[in-house]
Amino acid sequence: MVVINIPVDNETAKIYEQAPQADKKKMQILLSLWLREFEKPSVSLDELMDEISRKAEACGLTPKIFETDLLV
Repeated sequence: MVVINIPVDNETAKIYEQAPQADKKKMQILLSLWLREFEKPSVSLDELMDEISRKAEACGLTPKIFETDLLV
């Protein structure tokens, strides 16, 4: 795995830094999936979100998982 630096606002950084390791892993997977979408030709936001959802579920990230403390 390669580490990259991405500037984010203070609140986003705080949420990430305070998140449990399991939640950080979920965020890393979602960000990786989202960034890979930029390799493809432009698609609508709805199509992009659907594709990311499918890939996240394929990696085991179901909607139920995100009902945990991830967004608190």
